Amino acid sequence: MTEREQMNDIAKAKEDILAAALPNVLFDGWTDGVLREAITDAGIDLGLAREAFPRGAIDMALFYHAQGDCALLDAISKADMSGMRYSQKVTFAVKTRLMLADKEAVMRGVTLFALPQYLAEGVKALWSTVDTIWTALEDTSDDVNWYTKRATLSGVYSSTILFWIGDDSEGDYATWDFLERRIENVMQFEKVKSKVSDTPVGKAFEAATSWIKAPSSDYKSDFPGYRG
Repeated sequence: MTEREQMNDIAKAKEDILAAALPNVLFDGWTDGVLREAITDAGIDLGLAREAFPRGAIDMALFYHAQGDCALLDAISKADMSGMRYSQKVTFAVKTRLMLADKEAVMRGVTLFALPQYLAEGVKALWSTVDTIWTALEDTSDDVNWYTKRATLSGVYSSTILFWIGDDSEGDYATWDFLERRIENVMQFEKVKSKVSDTPVGKAFEAATSWIKAPSSDYKSDFPGYRG
């Protein structure tokens, strides 16, 4: 078997296992027990399953999250946002990302990533989503703003998820209203930041952070940036 064939087999195994697991995840969470049952139900060889999810259920949960990010990229690429303001584009992206997910599966994921041993994994997954959004919206910042934009949206996205999980309004109307208010708050902050950047304090800050660069395309570290 060639390396490409092996990678294809692993990719298919991931998809088949996840599909078999999701109905049980909604009730029992992202657990190794659910994973084992899904492997059996999907008829996947145990050795192949271990290659697919070497760390068990946490890898399966992260794969589900990554699939959602990929689906978001596809949705944004097909959407006509020519008439939208930038704030509306960000709102659309966050709303679309949530609509592509299963609320119960996300709630179970939030519980999993809240565990101390998986907290770092949850933060990386959140960062991946907001980076996906900014990249899809063709963000061109290459300095400290690359980080501040993602950090700010991380706060908006994470708070919106928590609101969404507990939202029982029809069509999640309350969540989308909450999201729009949060985005509006961010835009007001950006306006203030723009005004401050023209002041002596703002210029001093820019000079002090001029060494901070966005990650290069071939940067391989787990850290989301480097010192230029």
